[in-house]
Amino acid sequence: MNFLFSCLRHLNVLPLAFAGLVGLASFSAAALAAADGKAAVAEIGRRGDAAVAAYTPQKHLATAAEFSRLYFDVFEGAGMELDLGIRASKLKTEIEVLFGQVNDKAMRGAPPGELDAAWQALRARLLDAAALYDGERESGFWPVFAQSLLILLREGAEAMLVVAALATYLRRAGSADRLWVIYAGAGVAVPLSLVTGWAFIGMIQSASASRVATEGATMIFAACVLCYVSFWLFSKREAKRWQGWIAGQVDAALSNGSLATLGGASCLAVYREGAETVLFYHALAAGSAGQMPALALGIAAAAALLVAGVAIFRLFAMRIPYRLFFGATAILLYGMAVVFMGQGIVELQAGGYIGAFHLPGVPQVSWLGLAPTLQGAGTQAAMLLLPVLAWLWPRPRAAAGAAS
Repeated sequence: MNFLFSCLRHLNVLPLAFAGLVGLASFSAAALAAADGKAAVAEIGRRGDAAVAAYTPQKHLATAAEFSRLYFDVFEGAGMELDLGIRASKLKTEIEVLFGQVNDKAMRGAPPGELDAAWQALRARLLDAAALYDGERESGFWPVFAQSLLILLREGAEAMLVVAALATYLRRAGSADRLWVIYAGAGVAVPLSLVTGWAFIGMIQSASASRVATEGATMIFAACVLCYVSFWLFSKREAKRWQGWIAGQVDAALSNGSLATLGGASCLAVYREGAETVLFYHALAAGSAGQMPALALGIAAAAALLVAGVAIFRLFAMRIPYRLFFGATAILLYGMAVVFMGQGIVELQAGGYIGAFHLPGVPQVSWLGLAPTLQGAGTQAAMLLLPVLAWLWPRPRAAAGAAS
């Protein structure tokens, strides 16, 4: 075990281990059947039209239940959500947000006109998705290679960036011997992601609603942990505070809760991306028969780019002044927390677990986790306001102390 952590510490092979397990999952487990997007959209359209036509505010729960079934049993159950995530991830997120808005209006017993308008907006985006399935999906070597490369880069970059930032923090704290906690947290997340991904395959095939709840809850919990870590790092950005803290407290702090928190943040960052990555590769393998070499090469190329990115980050981060490094790292982690929170809320809204009050004029920005709903955009805005309030809060007290 010590040898393994030594390798991870010195060679930065965590992205390779992650990629290897993802590749193993793609080859060794039964892949999902390729999604028939046009058939799924046709069924959702037919049943959705019927549900909206029969809707009355007095019997709103039946309509809400029908749209929940359309999301879980058809959109997810047919494998379209995963397949669309590979073809057009932004469109997939937009459809999830719109499902959440239709569910919210039905649950609240909104007027029929409002429900119909929300349904027509969802229906239009579903038709856009169906258009992607008009022709035969190209499964040549280079298209599969590019998709495989982008999946791991897109899903792995955020996780690797968090792990690299936390590892660099420990090096700058003079506690490089404790890096094993960061890598142990990430290492635990890799097989856990693999097992969770396989479990999600079964959930999708049985049209279980627990997958979206697990994903949403994990994202929100990860956001909370990253918020705590970012505030803690930001408090150490002053060089004098940092040197004094190291001199008297680093050993005690790193041997207690702070060490466990750092390891937990590393674990959640990798786990949050890992299970979804396994699912995406299953879906890609299902629609790319005979192109396993291209898929494997894409995984290997993405892993190499992630390793290079981690090495570059480590090289430059060690040369940045304390104040700038800790301030920038805290902002980076907090920004990821805001994104994770928004994405988690979108997942829970799509499943009907929380409401989705529409905010006209708010843009949809998938990579920021921003959705035009009061619950999502409002929570993210509150999170962005929180550091400002925390920064301003001590100032009145300091000014009063100086006056007295």
